[in-house]
Amino acid sequence: MPRAAITAKFARDAVCPPEREKIAFFDTDQQGFLLEVRSSGRRTFYQRYVDAHGRQRQFKIGAANVLTVEQARRKGRSVVAEALLGADPQTRRQELRLTPTLAQLVSERYLPHARATKRSWQTDETILRNHILPALGRLTLDQISSERIAELINGMRANGYASGTTNRVLVLLRYIFNLARKWSVPSVGANPTAGLGMAPEVHRQRFLTAEETNRLLTAIDEEENQVAAQAIKLLLLTGGRRSEITQAKWEHVDWQRRTLLVPMSKSGKPRTIALNGAAIALLQSIPRDQGSEYIFPSPYSGHPFASLFYPWDRIRRRAGLDDVRLHDLRHSFASFLVNHGVSLYVVQGLLGHTQVRMTQRYAHLAPQTLLDAAETVAAVIGRSAVAETAAE
Repeated sequence: MPRAAITAKFARDAVCPPEREKIAFFDTDQQGFLLEVRSSGRRTFYQRYVDAHGRQRQFKIGAANVLTVEQARRKGRSVVAEALLGADPQTRRQELRLTPTLAQLVSERYLPHARATKRSWQTDETILRNHILPALGRLTLDQISSERIAELINGMRANGYASGTTNRVLVLLRYIFNLARKWSVPSVGANPTAGLGMAPEVHRQRFLTAEETNRLLTAIDEEENQVAAQAIKLLLLTGGRRSEITQAKWEHVDWQRRTLLVPMSKSGKPRTIALNGAAIALLQSIPRDQGSEYIFPSPYSGHPFASLFYPWDRIRRRAGLDDVRLHDLRHSFASFLVNHGVSLYVVQGLLGHTQVRMTQRYAHLAPQTLLDAAETVAAVIGRSAVAETAAE
């Protein structure tokens, strides 16, 4: 076990004896610090230390042609100090090497888990693909800090994304890191989303007027992707949710009862969508694709559309309705009903809301309907007064 004063010159000039494959020179100044020289000429700094169990360990610091002697010494002293405080630097290094990037965790563990346990896993996949992974996917989990997540959220807000979208990004990241801790993924400590608050959501109410609806229907007829266009038209005619219509199968249509079965709705229970005459006519006009069980299969894959964004974006811009979202068709369906005097309880049933408070947001849409109802009371009271006068 040769000893030497390891200096810059010594590290540069030291050689391995010809009869040996490698030799280690231990420093005369810093205990456990050594320079390993191989027959190939490669030189590497190491630091020996004793772990919490009393076992001697050796930590590889780095190549002598990259690090200076002083840099290697400082790292060696840091390794010894860390070991004295109870941590094992070598174990920590191995843990870091096993720490996955966020993209690796998502593809190898999270998405398989989500597919098996979440009905909304496709929404998660879309959020990850469009927002989270482009910004954070290449980072290892220990590199993702609260500051980096806040930077992502603030950047989205600056680019005009609604608070509902940024909140979904934050909630999904929080869920993924909680799962990573549960799965004991290396290097995952405190959840980096802790302390990051969600933005207050603005429940925007955007309803189509009769004139806008006519423009929209014209734009739907002009859309190049008519499979997607007819799905969008059925959304307007039924008030269904996007997934309920894009996932619909021919076997779910009951032509006699004029209903479309949704085997698993957002509430986790089956529900039926009422099909009016226009909806029935639309379905009857659609040629069946014998290779697919779906009513609206993608012409490219034969499977349901993962998203209707691009055809919808073309349609709404052609109609001059840039601010209208696809989900606003569902709101508009409800507003048409309420404004024509249909009971909120009936609207609740048609929309598939499990709680009436979800439907009550449309109560303000029909002031004339409310006035007409109030006039009914006035008319009844008026008739009573006339009857009393006649009796006298």
